[in-house]
Amino acid sequence: MYMKVVIIGKGLMLANLIIGALDAGAEIVGVLRYETTVCNKFKLFFKDLFNPAYEYTLINQLHLKNLNFKSVNSNEFRKFLIKNNVDIVLVGTWREKISKETFVIPTIGTINVHPSLLPKYRGPNPYLQTILNGEEFSGVTLHLVDENYDTGSILFQEKVPIKRDDTSKELRERSVVVARSLVTKFLNNLNNNIITPIPQIEEKSTYYKNISGDEKMLDFYNQSSIEIYRTVKALHPFLPCYITHNNKFFIVNPYKIEIIDNVYSENKPNDIIEKSVKNKSLTIICNDNKAVKFSGLKLYKLKWLTKLYIRHRV
Repeated sequence: MYMKVVIIGKGLMLANLIIGALDAGAEIVGVLRYETTVCNKFKLFFKDLFNPAYEYTLINQLHLKNLNFKSVNSNEFRKFLIKNNVDIVLVGTWREKISKETFVIPTIGTINVHPSLLPKYRGPNPYLQTILNGEEFSGVTLHLVDENYDTGSILFQEKVPIKRDDTSKELRERSVVVARSLVTKFLNNLNNNIITPIPQIEEKSTYYKNISGDEKMLDFYNQSSIEIYRTVKALHPFLPCYITHNNKFFIVNPYKIEIIDNVYSENKPNDIIEKSVKNKSLTIICNDNKAVKFSGLKLYKLKWLTKLYIRHRV
């Protein structure tokens, strides 16, 4: 079965959906990047010219049509789908809720590629949330797009293990590779098998909204050692985490953090029990009387951080 596909998305997920569709022999009639819908066109032009993202370079190398619509819910985008008789719209990381007037146009369907094991971890950043919550597995789910976020019937799904030292960066890198293979498998199976969409079980669903940003100022009074560890790992590479010492701010290195298993019952949260100028390290007590050692710290000073710290401590 010859299929015409439009792909919309962002970053590594978008790039891997493109490769996955091509691996299945589909014709990609257009690619709409997330940045096109949110960035000033002149600013985006110069960014693409002087500092192009990997997915933009890939689109050009493959001679794919780079779409310039400001919204997937625009009449222009809908007309493009109808004119090109598109079979499938693949979605990988998208900011808009796709309206029914848009998602019903493709002859087969509009399919979202979500990096979690739906119905768990609906929402904008499951990489981060699964690490924050100490999950052993995340995953990738292909599901039909419906009127709500991440609620459509499931088509394909695969687990992705979460390693103890993973940051969101490593988890995302493994997840998008799984997404690529699932897209290829799904498109190939359309030719050979009957795929039955499976409705999501609402009783098992969870939804997490985006983080507020306050999480990046680590709170040793109210967080345990494992919560501190997971926060640092989860926020990378989206946001840096900070700690304070002698009224100075330090950026935490997410790859140089460790929990010290000893119990320090005579110390209080936020006590510094060890520091090293050579290793640029601080070892700090958390609210479970365990310590976390931060090495490779970098000094950082900005006025807005002072305001954030004051607000955080009030």
